[in-house]
Amino acid sequence: MFIGEYYHAIDTKNRMIVPSKFRDDLNGKFVLTKGLDGCLYGYPIEEWKTLSDKLKTLPLTNKNARAFVRFFFSGAHEIEIDKQGRALIPQNLIEYAHIEKDIVSIGVLTRIEIWSKEDWNNYNDSNVDFDEIAEKMQELGI
Repeated sequence: MFIGEYYHAIDTKNRMIVPSKFRDDLNGKFVLTKGLDGCLYGYPIEEWKTLSDKLKTLPLTNKNARAFVRFFFSGAHEIEIDKQGRALIPQNLIEYAHIEKDIVSIGVLTRIEIWSKEDWNNYNDSNVDFDEIAEKMQELGI
């Protein structure tokens, strides 16, 4: 399970330090793709396979399903973590997530999210009503 919030910077070669708390669960590699809300999603290989299997069941005849699968898989890259704990973020994902230098990696249960620091701060400073969201979670059985 991924938890926590970690601040770092990417280097001039677009490499990030993968937080040491995440490395054991990633087993040396992971899939990185475009996420929702303008961030990147990183999945352990097994979790990516589980998610892929679920997405395979979506009907090809559904326009929204096709668009979501296309969005999610077109940006996906298998990423290896080097011996120094670094991972190369592909240029198309750097551009998608508006990453310039400073980033924030957060653990979100089964995945990692990678945000530009500016976007993460804007998200946290937004007018999201977390009390209202918490109330709606009851509808989902939480």
